[in-house]
Amino acid sequence: MKIIICGAGQVGESIASHLSQEENDVTIIDQNQERLRKVLDYSDVSGVEGLASHPEVLKQAGIEEADMIIAVTQSDEVNMIVCQIAHSIFSTPLKIARIRSQSYLDPRIEKIYNSENLPIDYKISPEQEVSIAVSKRLQIPGAFDVGDFLEGRLQLIGLICEEDCPLLGVSTRHLRDLFPDLKMNIIAIIRLGEVIVPRDGKEKMEAFDRVYFVCDSTQVSRCMLAFGHEEKTANSIIIAGGGEIGKNTVEILNEKMKELNISIIENNRDQANILAEVFTNISVINGDALDQDILTEAGIKNAETFVSLTNNDEVNILSALLAKRSGAMRAITLINKPSYIPLINTLGVNSIISPAQITVSSILSKIRSGSIKSIHSIIEERGEVFEARALESSNIVGKPLKSLKLPKSICIGAIFKGNNMVIPKGDTIVDVNDIIVVFAEKKSVKKLETILSIRMDLI
Repeated sequence: MKIIICGAGQVGESIASHLSQEENDVTIIDQNQERLRKVLDYSDVSGVEGLASHPEVLKQAGIEEADMIIAVTQSDEVNMIVCQIAHSIFSTPLKIARIRSQSYLDPRIEKIYNSENLPIDYKISPEQEVSIAVSKRLQIPGAFDVGDFLEGRLQLIGLICEEDCPLLGVSTRHLRDLFPDLKMNIIAIIRLGEVIVPRDGKEKMEAFDRVYFVCDSTQVSRCMLAFGHEEKTANSIIIAGGGEIGKNTVEILNEKMKELNISIIENNRDQANILAEVFTNISVINGDALDQDILTEAGIKNAETFVSLTNNDEVNILSALLAKRSGAMRAITLINKPSYIPLINTLGVNSIISPAQITVSSILSKIRSGSIKSIHSIIEERGEVFEARALESSNIVGKPLKSLKLPKSICIGAIFKGNNMVIPKGDTIVDVNDIIVVFAEKKSVKKLETILSIRMDLI
């Protein structure tokens, strides 16, 4: 497939890397020569320097032969114009734009996004996606990662096996014997930087393992308790950073966790005043989240959770560490630079939010084949969890799973037969139209194409 990506920032770079690894013909456009060179050095893609909204630049990138264009520049307006030009002049089949401003996402103007007005096939809002991810982590304390599948009926949970975890030394096979009525399945374990797919049931859990499991959404609390995570939902949180992400997060929390006591620390006085006018029910403090006195004023000693959502990675990391040292029980931090993530995992921060990873997963879920509905990348993008429908042509349909000899790097976590969730066993048979939730290591995503007999890369 011929794909053009406009914008060589962190999101554009991640998308280019993903799609080029799947043997697509990718060209990336950016005005910044240094950013462009960085992408070209690390990914097998072509590059064009210039403003993406200029038709001659798009033509130089090969827009006339492109199957899709993904506009993820820093400017909403440029992204919109790119899609308009791609549609009106070059008839590009699929157009995706990143839209950051909430004004452009107002439901009242939704009708403008069509082929007659503004031809954007899919809109991606990093701020909204990240805010939703933050709220999910807050609603399931003890989890460092949370993903929803089948419209919320199934949840993917990532947690750490602490030193006092009651399941240390217990094999994944024995786990089913201990909790026979628990609809839960471990699909991946990250240990010392390596991914383990516990397919044979022999793998035993060890201290500090990062465990990913899928479970019935009604049994999340019981699953967390089984691993020794008894953390209660926070009654009070402090958010550092009152930009769009912080503002959206507060709006979601006000709706879903009405009794929550929220404080916001915002360094910009004008923005702090705006927040105080919009949210009359929360405490807004104008100050620096790295200032101990400001943290004390915000009530850090009595706050269960500190969430750092500024646009500065270094401030987010340091404020999270300072908050924990000052009394916060949990710290969630937003990190834009992927290179920081392995380091932060060793510093005691409980959960990391990666806007680039979230946005990439959202974009990929829009452009995969029609059988793929949801995609969730696990920590450090070491693998992906898919929600897929079993087609009549799928090789796995009508056969016991044990006879398929699936690669060890792929694990079917759950199967939904209508409304019934099934934890797969060796004799489980997949029927046509069953919904499958499956994990694959990054290196094995392409293998799913053969297994499911569908185009897993792109349509």
